[in-house]
Amino acid sequence: MLGDDEDVFDSVTWESPNAPAYEPQDPAATRGPGFRQTTYDSNEDPLQPKWEGYLITSVRDPVKELAETKDAYVSYLVSAKTNLPIFSTPNPSSRRRFQDFVFLRDHLVRDFPACVVPALPEKHRLEYITGDRFSPEFMERRRLDLHRFLQRLARHPTLQRSTLVRAFFESTEWHVHMHQHVAHPPTNEHSQGILDNISDTLLNAFSRVRKPDERFLAMRENVDKFEEGLVVSERLFGRIRSRTSDGNPESGEDLTADYHDLAVAVQGLGFLESGITDPLNHFSNTLLEFSALLRHTSQTTTDPLLVHLHSLLTYSHANRAVLKLRDQKQLDFEELSDYLSGVTAERDRLAAVISGHAGSTGLGIGAYLKDRVDAIRGADDDRSRVEKMRKLDAKIKELQDAVTTAHETSDAFSDETLREQTIFQHSKEAEMKEMLGNLADGQIEFYKAAMEEWDRIIPVIQRIRVDV
Repeated sequence: MLGDDEDVFDSVTWESPNAPAYEPQDPAATRGPGFRQTTYDSNEDPLQPKWEGYLITSVRDPVKELAETKDAYVSYLVSAKTNLPIFSTPNPSSRRRFQDFVFLRDHLVRDFPACVVPALPEKHRLEYITGDRFSPEFMERRRLDLHRFLQRLARHPTLQRSTLVRAFFESTEWHVHMHQHVAHPPTNEHSQGILDNISDTLLNAFSRVRKPDERFLAMRENVDKFEEGLVVSERLFGRIRSRTSDGNPESGEDLTADYHDLAVAVQGLGFLESGITDPLNHFSNTLLEFSALLRHTSQTTTDPLLVHLHSLLTYSHANRAVLKLRDQKQLDFEELSDYLSGVTAERDRLAAVISGHAGSTGLGIGAYLKDRVDAIRGADDDRSRVEKMRKLDAKIKELQDAVTTAHETSDAFSDETLREQTIFQHSKEAEMKEMLGNLADGQIEFYKAAMEEWDRIIPVIQRIRVDV
């Protein structure tokens, strides 16, 4: 089976055959909302991700700190091997606790909204684990989950080069770095303004993109099928696990308990059949060994598979969130465009009224009713209309800038989403290879051991002679 230190991403070429040597970018170029960090040469396909080095990570050696106090926690040794120039050493390492991983993940999501940032293991997901959070079983399970989380970050060409990831591995004053990052986060290219204020007002959970892109519709369909397959697999292997070794003999579905009971029954039969007591005892011991082997396989193969399936499902949810955010960016552009059209129409209506051509504007019954309401309120004089037109002209100028910004943001986010899907596919294929490889290795190990057990007992059984 694959070890923790092995690179399971060996099927992916990290660098293009003719890729030029990586040069550190201007720090200003690495800030922004996430889809501006990676740069591309003119001869390269801008929609393909570009790896500029490798980062191989591991999480090992969980240790209980402050063991005799109420503030006890578990720290993990995080280490890496890398050739990325953003790191000051090729073998960085440090000790981090779970809360540090939470901070890293939350701020990567905030700093790189266009990137698929993997989810952390759920804090209270304790299925198949006995004991408290300081038990060896729990700490090892969490170590594996955190190890997988860092692997996914390391396989991302943008996230692997973030200054926060570098500090996570290298910084000896991580708490200071966290406070600095909160106080001075990477600045987005577009500050809060009319784009955010108007879009937040207009958009709601029931809005839908009016001109969906077929490429992203196909992506969402693939995500749906992938997640459906993961859910079905998780349910199936969960049922297999429950029927093999659910730890409750009274349920009637614990196969390991059935073999154990059968072994006890055979041993009891041996006491009654004095002539074949020894062969039956051997057979009983074989049944006990097989029962223990089933339980061991459930714990070392099926349980990790279930955890990995659930982890892949949460990873896919993060990918789905990026697709949803891309739709939101397109929806921002569409809604702002409609808002601009409405404001422009209102400005044109007022101009027509002032010029005495209100009847020829073709603005319909709505504009007529609005004029009547203004007349009743005493707001139909030319002075108020001119003042309103002046305000509308200023709003139109601001909206035009916002629409241009929204269009550029939507296009950039769409391009980055296409790259993200390629990155996610690479990572998903590598994890599926690892997961299914571990399952196959575990099953091979189980059947080899089972064959050895039964091969040893067969000659013993064959030596039994029964007088007819």
